[in-house]
Amino acid sequence: MTINLFDDKSWLSLRPLTFTRPVADLRIGILTIAEKWAKHLNADFGYVTQDYLSVKYPSKTANLFINGSVCPDEQLIEAILSLKADEVLVNGESVIAYQEKVNFNDALNKLKVVSYSANFIQVQFPEDIFRNNHTELVKDFALLTKGKASATLSNTNTFLGDNIFVEEGASAECSTFNSLQGPIYLGKNSEVWEGCHIRGSFSLGEDSSVKMGAKIYGQTTIGPHSRVGGEINNAVIWGFSSKGHEGYLGNAVLGQWCNIGADSNNSNLKNNYADVRLWDYEKESFRKTGMQFCGLIMADHAKCAINTMFNTGTVAGVSANIFGAGFPRNFIPDFAWGGAHGFEVYGLNKMLETAIKVYERRDTILGATETAILSHVFELTKKYRHF
Repeated sequence: MTINLFDDKSWLSLRPLTFTRPVADLRIGILTIAEKWAKHLNADFGYVTQDYLSVKYPSKTANLFINGSVCPDEQLIEAILSLKADEVLVNGESVIAYQEKVNFNDALNKLKVVSYSANFIQVQFPEDIFRNNHTELVKDFALLTKGKASATLSNTNTFLGDNIFVEEGASAECSTFNSLQGPIYLGKNSEVWEGCHIRGSFSLGEDSSVKMGAKIYGQTTIGPHSRVGGEINNAVIWGFSSKGHEGYLGNAVLGQWCNIGADSNNSNLKNNYADVRLWDYEKESFRKTGMQFCGLIMADHAKCAINTMFNTGTVAGVSANIFGAGFPRNFIPDFAWGGAHGFEVYGLNKMLETAIKVYERRDTILGATETAILSHVFELTKKYRHF
């Protein structure tokens, strides 16, 4: 089977996280949304996304089209696989899936509507990622470990509960793993250094490391090729990113190629306990989240220097570079350079020079396709840089 995961209006509301990827390439739980569908359906997959992203994320020849913001579950999969060629599965205003290759905006008019009323997880706003991460982590854990035997860890570690799965090559020494509140998954060749305390639900991606003395609370995902330390709670880091030092990260999402400087912290609760607002790119104003706990949303290639302090509900755009004393504003535009003292434009050529060095440190090359995407995002986000 081959499927295509299509972007709906969630691509707009998930910016800046989606400026550099389709919605289905978002990581929530252990896997990306596209990887979840591929494993559940034993399928190859492509994307139907924005034109400038389609070179990196091409579509495939397929008869089944699934909304890339929707996470699979058994009941939803059954409903999708039961669709006939002239039917479209719909929940409210959201098109979930259809068989015919039509523009999903026209699917309601051209196909027979099948209503789906059961609950399911749909990622429509950045905060939905950490809000639903525990549920998706539990589901992905069951999916990835079904019928498999776990590798073992050193007896220098302490285990509370046995809901832990260790992939080949993963290692840990003199650390505590508490899986009583949720599963713990250690990916291939990952490493937990001495003296760490980890509470599930938790996932550590392939070739990633948790540094000495880290304290990691539940509902947290560290994607592949990342390094983390300090204190982390209910955060999702997608991969190829670093938060390697002391400092607090909570109720947060970090994209790829991000770096958090030593002793940097984000607030996740306002002093007056009021609900948190987040910047909305479409409205060009702040949107109510209805949440008391909401920390940092940081898009791909964004970085902050040592001792950076983020206010509750801060959004940092693609390639933002933040430094200096004090609290920077709650919305830091894409390709912004500065901090509480003020911002200027982070020039594209200057940013790309840094990105090349960052990629080289991970034995990776910043290719023409990725450069073209970042160049397009630079132009696309000019209107938000009011410096």
